Amino acid sequence: MQLKTQVLVLGGGPGGYTAAFRAADLGKQVTMVERFPVLGGVCLNVGCIPSKTLLHVANVLNEARDLNPAGIKFIEPEVNLEQLRDWKNKVSSQLNTGLAALAKQRNVTVVEGTGKFVSDTQAQVDTQLIEFEQVIIAVGSQPVKIPGFPNDDPRLMDSTDALNLEDIPKKLLVVGGGIIGLEMATVYHALGSKITIVEMQEQIIPGCDKDLVKPLMAKIKKDYDNIFLETKVKSIEPLTEGLKVTFEGKAAPESDVFDKVLVAVGRRPNGHLIDAGKAGVNVDERGFIPVDKQQRTNVKHIFAIGDVVGNPMLAHKATHEGKVAAEVIAGMATEWQALTIPSVAYTDPEIAWMGLTENDAKAQGIDYEKAAFPWAASGRSLSIGRKEGVTKLLCDKKTGRILGAGIVGTNAGELIAEAVLALEMGATVEDLALTVHAHPTLAETLGLSAEMIEGTITDLYIKKR
Repeated sequence: MQLKTQVLVLGGGPGGYTAAFRAADLGKQVTMVERFPVLGGVCLNVGCIPSKTLLHVANVLNEARDLNPAGIKFIEPEVNLEQLRDWKNKVSSQLNTGLAALAKQRNVTVVEGTGKFVSDTQAQVDTQLIEFEQVIIAVGSQPVKIPGFPNDDPRLMDSTDALNLEDIPKKLLVVGGGIIGLEMATVYHALGSKITIVEMQEQIIPGCDKDLVKPLMAKIKKDYDNIFLETKVKSIEPLTEGLKVTFEGKAAPESDVFDKVLVAVGRRPNGHLIDAGKAGVNVDERGFIPVDKQQRTNVKHIFAIGDVVGNPMLAHKATHEGKVAAEVIAGMATEWQALTIPSVAYTDPEIAWMGLTENDAKAQGIDYEKAAFPWAASGRSLSIGRKEGVTKLLCDKKTGRILGAGIVGTNAGELIAEAVLALEMGATVEDLALTVHAHPTLAETLGLSAEMIEGTITDLYIKKR
């Protein structure tokens, strides 16, 4: 079978379907290839959406327990795993159905299967040959598997396995203290697992400023069995009673046995899985495909977006890149111009940051000012029983322009949006300080941070320098 199309999109994840739909809206004939039987890719089917669905459940369970000091005590919940799995899958299914309808409305042809290049104008999808004029590579990434670990043992999980929620292990080891590992630890702890985290770096979420991680670290140190930093797993041995894990680190024991182990040490791009060389497309040794600001590869009519083009591996980055690629293909003068890409850890408490971190600013020798407003001084935060949060703001010392922001606390992922907009619009701390925020809200902590730098804050007493 042979199919001809103007624009071929390899991958139906957030970046892929966004690119396909935008190209179709701009008058192009589009074919999209997706290996899942439904659209949405890793994010919708085995990533962002199912994990956030389970994190919502974890949040409700935690909030119910946290009401004890207020005199409200609930009986311990009964967890029906089968029903919980069905509910999680239903959420994804609703979005799958919506995407299928959007593809149909736009006359986007969807082909199920895995696409590989045959040449720079043809791709093979199982038994079907597709001829294209332009192509957008949106094939994403996959969890890293560590050689030497018993990866065929079902008790050794990656993030996809963990989201399947086959059971709730009594003892769970999470290898990797990054965002994915900590989010899944949040879910399993709320459902009853005893959690141990092991991380090779000196802090959890290594890419984040230490002061933002501190409130989360303080909470999970009380909640989890162990958190071993600057520690690595030397080996994992399958035993009848569990997985025997041998550690190497100053605070860790020599070994321990766990019912299950989740390996969450990162993701690797799928650039080597599509025979890109047959199309003349450059792929680096790690599997990333280099692109320019228009998402164009070294081959003029071949574009790439999302995880496969580089970090950060985030769905919201991929969607914007998808629009850029589609618009360039349609002849528009478009390029990637985002000044920042926000990152969010949907842990408890949440952590979100954007722009320059303090570590970045120091490394680049930038003269900056900062303020960190403690949520212990926020009426809204106290009223919901959460005072551990912090809102941090960085600005250029001379001009006052916003350089970065970080928030740790309830709904930090939602709150960071104002800071992103402020940076994109070239706002100063004075702009934020003079913006009237509703009271009492968590959002006003950004304005209060700006007031700290401006020296106009009345909610705290800060001695004049």
